[in-house]
Amino acid sequence: MQKRIALLLLVITLLAGCVAPATGGAPSTDKVVYVINGALGDNAFYDSGQTGIDQIANEYSVETRTIETNFDAGQYEPALQAAVTYADVIFVISYGFEDQLKEFADKYPNKIFVNIDTVVENSGGTITSVDFIEEESAYLTGVVAGLTTLETSLAGINADKIIGAVGGDVDPVINAFIFAYTNGAQSVDPEIQVESRFLGSWDDTAKGKQAALQLYDQKADVVFQIAAAAGLGVLQAAKERNLYAIGVDTNQNDLEPGHVIASDLKDVGRAIFDVYKSIKDGSYQAGETLEYGLASGGVDVTFEAQIQPLPQSLIDQVLAVRQQIIDGDLVVERYTGQ
Repeated sequence: MQKRIALLLLVITLLAGCVAPATGGAPSTDKVVYVINGALGDNAFYDSGQTGIDQIANEYSVETRTIETNFDAGQYEPALQAAVTYADVIFVISYGFEDQLKEFADKYPNKIFVNIDTVVENSGGTITSVDFIEEESAYLTGVVAGLTTLETSLAGINADKIIGAVGGDVDPVINAFIFAYTNGAQSVDPEIQVESRFLGSWDDTAKGKQAALQLYDQKADVVFQIAAAAGLGVLQAAKERNLYAIGVDTNQNDLEPGHVIASDLKDVGRAIFDVYKSIKDGSYQAGETLEYGLASGGVDVTFEAQIQPLPQSLIDQVLAVRQQIIDGDLVVERYTGQ
């Protein structure tokens, strides 16, 4: 049974009425916690992870808890403490509290810690990391945007070869998205310009909308949102300007029908469920880094929509590039941070 409850209530309930499981012996797998640095309701990254948690609860009849820290650094350590008090299987999105995660993993070596979307290594080597090859799907979204900005027969497309991207903040994952998005667009036409904006927020929808409106006013035809809940404002801006956006993490194409031409998928929920399945079947190995790319279905691009303004000929060109990546005929450059 999955219950989403407030962090403070969770901490009070657990610490007042329960004793933490022993750190020795085999871990129990009948209770699972999902600790996130942000909050549910983004229709993207965090919600995708929750889908996996819900699937675990439904298919394995185990108890799950979700702890949302709402980007409050003061809640990170209490969240981890509540998690280890309640359960032995802990999935974590640890942006901003990687060091605390390492400390807890070393302190509780028999707990199963699975970190999502970044690689975190503790001295005890017990944290398993799920690393998505977001460059592959972002490259494809760049191809989508590049082809679209050249398709002047589409309503609203101007003659300038300009596209945009709005990131929640500057971090290695967002940089990787933009790096590959740029490479994909410029594989279509090296003269395409990519303008980026960073919000310094993952949940301020108004900021996301304002940044996208600025990009559209600077003649960008397409804006890729990589900003969690704040990115929903980008989709709203696309509708307001009667232009185009690209969604992220889940299929957001129908959030603003006719204006979200594609979505870059990152299947966090699938990865979470896969890892839990390996825990249950005995194949789980602590400390591994698990990569999820296009060939494995961890990332992808989707055009499925109620209203799809792109011509099928353009979509087919993108799908051909997608197949080249899957077949290994096209190797997408990975972001190195340099």
